[in-house]
Amino acid sequence: MTPPPWPDSGPLLFARFAYPPNALGYCGPDDSAALLEYATAGVEDPGLRQLARGFEGAWPYLELIAAANHIDDPLDAQVVAAYWIGNPMLDQVPIALLGNSLNDRFRRIAGNHWNEIVECVCEGSVPHHNFHVFSIYPWVGMLRGGLVDQPLRVLDRCRVRWGQVISVQGGVAIVRASPLNWDGARLSLGAPMLQAAACPVIAPQPRDWVALHWDWVSAVLSTRQLHSLREYTARELAVANRPGAPALARLSG
Repeated sequence: MTPPPWPDSGPLLFARFAYPPNALGYCGPDDSAALLEYATAGVEDPGLRQLARGFEGAWPYLELIAAANHIDDPLDAQVVAAYWIGNPMLDQVPIALLGNSLNDRFRRIAGNHWNEIVECVCEGSVPHHNFHVFSIYPWVGMLRGGLVDQPLRVLDRCRVRWGQVISVQGGVAIVRASPLNWDGARLSLGAPMLQAAACPVIAPQPRDWVALHWDWVSAVLSTRQLHSLREYTARELAVANRPGAPALARLSG
């Protein structure tokens, strides 16, 4: 099934999702101001593409999705949407191709935990951003080790999540979204609650469903895109909740 056309350019869509963690120093090149400038101005040029290539965590996934779907441009809008939100392109990535990519990137770093990453792929993980958050980053392992507050906050904000806009004022949206909960053994989504999210680049309207990354509104979602984000998030949560989830050293995003 071919996903519907995305209304924005791929590089600009990437910039809107990538800027929030980049500004916090979690991933990407040390030029978040330039990334924000591109996103705000809506300008796409080779400089933006070069910035995107500097995201050592995300860029190989984009290359992987594009190659598996016979698309030349890793910043094709549907490829970018597949990685951050989810669409049928993810399921076209063969297990062997994903496994080989992860082997090249993470086997040496993972050490004794490498087999756990292999199990993630065998259990149905796909190259979605939330796979990287739940099964490559160390935060779930920290939760299992007894540290809760900071790892849970980072997991909740770093995953791409969805919410419904209640109101918008002064470049800030009040959004109803489900937080990530931890019961000592499993991650789950809690009852929806209100939270504030900056929206200086796009202008969502009340009742819109939006994709949130950190404390940003990164995209307005169609019904199909909302369903996809829910579906792929549920899949990656199920993998992360299995016994023996990975607990790796901190990796770049």
